[in-house]
Amino acid sequence: MTSKIDGYKSSQPILSSGAKGAKAAVSDKSGSAARTGANAETGGADQVTLTQSARSLQQVAAAVANAPVVDTKKVESVKLALNNGTYKVDAGRIADKILQFEKLLK
Repeated sequence: MTSKIDGYKSSQPILSSGAKGAKAAVSDKSGSAARTGANAETGGADQVTLTQSARSLQQVAAAVANAPVVDTKKVESVKLALNNGTYKVDAGRIADKILQFEKLLK
């Protein structure tokens, strides 16, 4: 069985009914680990709290889903340039992109 966690807004609690009519509430709170247990707010039902890591994974999944499709014309033109020996490498641009990537990781 697969679980799908994307598509939910962090401010929107999710209620679902489980076996024997039990309800589970899902909330989103920064910086806290996932917890389960009885809670007065949910009438004694289990509660799940999404962590920052889970929200980050949701954002990554959304970004991958929205990624553009491969541009086959561009791929063919690069292949042709590589085969002909006319492909030019812009070392400065590559260095800039590596630095941008490193800054995103921090």
